[in-house]
Amino acid sequence: MTNFLTGVSGLTSNLYSAALGGSKFLMDMPILATTTEVEADEAIVVAGVLLSLIVIYLASKIGGEICVKINLPPVLGDLVGGVIVGVSALKLLAFYEPGDESATSLIMNLLEKTTRLEPEAIAATFQAQSEVITIFSELGVIILLFEIGLESELKELIKYGPQAAIVAVVGVIAPFSAGTLGLVYIFHTPLIPAIFAGAALTATSIGITAKVLAELGLLSAKEGQIIIGAAVLDDILGIIVLAVVASLVKTGEVEVTNIIYLIVSSGVFLVGAILLGRFLAPYYVNLVKNLKTRGPLLISALIIAFFLSYVGAAIQLEAILGAFTAGLVLGETELQKELEEQVVPVADFFVPIFFVVVGARTNLGVLNPSVPSNREGLIIATFLITVAIIGKVVAGFTVLQEQTNRLGIGVGMIPRGEVGLVFAGVGAASGALSDSLQAAIIMMVILTTFISPPLLRVVFREVVSEPEKVEG
Repeated sequence: MTNFLTGVSGLTSNLYSAALGGSKFLMDMPILATTTEVEADEAIVVAGVLLSLIVIYLASKIGGEICVKINLPPVLGDLVGGVIVGVSALKLLAFYEPGDESATSLIMNLLEKTTRLEPEAIAATFQAQSEVITIFSELGVIILLFEIGLESELKELIKYGPQAAIVAVVGVIAPFSAGTLGLVYIFHTPLIPAIFAGAALTATSIGITAKVLAELGLLSAKEGQIIIGAAVLDDILGIIVLAVVASLVKTGEVEVTNIIYLIVSSGVFLVGAILLGRFLAPYYVNLVKNLKTRGPLLISALIIAFFLSYVGAAIQLEAILGAFTAGLVLGETELQKELEEQVVPVADFFVPIFFVVVGARTNLGVLNPSVPSNREGLIIATFLITVAIIGKVVAGFTVLQEQTNRLGIGVGMIPRGEVGLVFAGVGAASGALSDSLQAAIIMMVILTTFISPPLLRVVFREVVSEPEKVEG
């Protein structure tokens, strides 16, 4: 498994600072070729990136088309396609791991045979190529959340805000408490590792659920708005929980000032950005209409999205929250429909990279029961998966409004995705997790991520009962 972080030192002061929602896999990844003496050839790095993109788009399109034909969400095809081309199968799309100089990929082997790539420069080239694809992946989830924000209605989110808040809070408390207590009293796990594993159960991958909801045409529905609102709040609560747990592991006590800072900064950021954005929206519309160069609407919108994403990351929140907020604000202007249409091609380029990379990084080797070290992890994983699913489903049933698909809301909160992997990475780097418990958390993340898209289609089957053409 990739070494997510070099250590816990200073963790709560730069939590999630790598930007980035969704797939924050390489938060500590160094700048190009800093861990090797030989520098990477930029031209060969570009060639490697181009080959990687070819693999990614083929995996996305083929997987998506197959899933559409068997009435499954195309995003599941992206994930499965990523697994096939990734570290679990073909190893076409693999990623550099600091400290593992022997790690490589078939793309690196091909570059060595078809270019002037020298054997001593393979590690540096592989590292640089991995970093570029990782950045593209992070941009993909930022664009996705910006697009989701554009398609969401601020008034509806506010309308269902109290219900979303209840779902988010219960969706954090229920799996955390059940997971922690179960590990302590059933499996006799030490308290701090149990707390870390319980914290990993609180996460929700907004990117995966939002993509499926968009494919099903449910983003603007009551259930969709509650899920998105709850998932956004879940991300904020997840950051706070991770800060608390990391502080506990590092110092043995909780740093209250960091918790207060995260709570206050998240509230000020979200409310302030929305209020300021609504005030400045008329000036923005007027500016766009007076710009004469090519792409005034799209470029200016991306500037705003990236700026708010930067602010979100800089104040120790997530970049995707900034992107989502930018989409919400710009979605309230009269240019919403036109902007939504212009963002689609950009999303078509970047978003598949994110989902395929999530799949490519998934190591299914931890699911192999023939490996003795995996067996204890499988038993614990079964418990964690059960708690992970039930905890979020229970949260969905806290919605009190009649004629609401409560089960659908709960299922929408199930996928842990890349967010859950962050918890596993932090725990591994801190030394708090045993190998079996770390493997169990990874298995929980894998299963909840992959079962959620088809389950969502099942629980909302009345909405998608007739075959429809869905973009992959």
